[in-house]
Amino acid sequence: MPETRFWHPFANMAEVRNSSLTIARAEGCYVWDTDGNRYLDGTASLWYVNAGHGRTEIIEAIHRQAAMLDAYSTFGDYTNEPAEQLAARLAAVAPVKEAKVFFGSGGGDAIETAVKLARRHFIVEGAPDRVHIVTRVGGYHGTHGFGTSMAGIEPNHSGFGPLVPGHSTVPWDSVEALAAEFDRVGAERVAAFFCEPVVGAGGVYPPPPGYLESAAALCKEAGVLFVADSVICGFGRIGGWYGVERFGVEPDLITFAKGVTSGYQPLGGVIVSGDVSRHFWEGDGEVFRHGATYAGHPVCCAAGLANMDLLEREGLVGRGQEMEQVLLDALLPLADHHFVKEVRGGVGLLAAVELSPALMSERPSAVRDLQLAVRELGVLVRPLASAVAVSPPLVVGQEEIEAISLAISKGLASLG
Repeated sequence: MPETRFWHPFANMAEVRNSSLTIARAEGCYVWDTDGNRYLDGTASLWYVNAGHGRTEIIEAIHRQAAMLDAYSTFGDYTNEPAEQLAARLAAVAPVKEAKVFFGSGGGDAIETAVKLARRHFIVEGAPDRVHIVTRVGGYHGTHGFGTSMAGIEPNHSGFGPLVPGHSTVPWDSVEALAAEFDRVGAERVAAFFCEPVVGAGGVYPPPPGYLESAAALCKEAGVLFVADSVICGFGRIGGWYGVERFGVEPDLITFAKGVTSGYQPLGGVIVSGDVSRHFWEGDGEVFRHGATYAGHPVCCAAGLANMDLLEREGLVGRGQEMEQVLLDALLPLADHHFVKEVRGGVGLLAAVELSPALMSERPSAVRDLQLAVRELGVLVRPLASAVAVSPPLVVGQEEIEAISLAISKGLASLG
């Protein structure tokens, strides 16, 4: 193919410039390339096509809205009906009291909003020293300014020179380490703790039993805002609208994106509790001087509404939790392969096959090699640092899950 001018995200363009896979169409759990080859989409694109590809309900909603009102700003007092309706619906199913919704264009926007809102909250509360943010090792919180600075995936954090100060990371599985970090920094200086219900891009690590509940309780005791980063985990991926509610915790903020439209349009946002929003919504109020150009975009919000209708009507909101054991059971036999360190999953319809340290040391390209070998067998999986991740659309069936496992097994065999 001719050399591309498109700079791909997270890609070595020296390798990709003349060699890429062009996806031409999609339907259900499958996509096709321009040569007509079919692939089982084992990753729901980038964790987000929860409702499956080619859903006419969402496509038609996008068309109807674009024909009526294609776009308009929501800055100041401007609004539109789809934004109002989607905000009301998202707030109604949120596990927080008096929820408000701040829209953006995706997950990265949502993280920036949440950090700035957490810091601003304490400033207007009269605690301007509370600006420190704590995250977990392995946490992926986007690639914007704050998101890069607080990244728990070291390669995403390093190599950019000085970043925004006031961040630290703790082990992903230790509430004791979180408490110790609050003590080290001084809880009176900590604004928020950001936590993915299931660590996603950092390796697919489900929370240890009781972890989220204990972490949320610790934050409440310390006066630290608990922020659930549900960008990957929401809209049925691990069960429930935001995923975090299955653990019985009540966050102060929830970031969301991806599955809110099943990826049919770019949309994200932050669910904000009444305790955090009240300074901006009551009395004389205050302008939160922050926002994305396309916040509350009518076409994106129309897609979100249609997607929520579909997820609810077809019972897909609980599907991730219903299918989590089916996926884990299908992949667990791979743990016996000598190239595999472990298989992780069991909380939601997402899992990871971790390659052995010996293989990674001997063959640094092993993850990419495995991804390509599995692709040759007609299945798409997502490469992580030392693992491949699986997160198919929520409409996937057991037969297709078994096909994913079989392809990974054959891919491992091809490594030697």
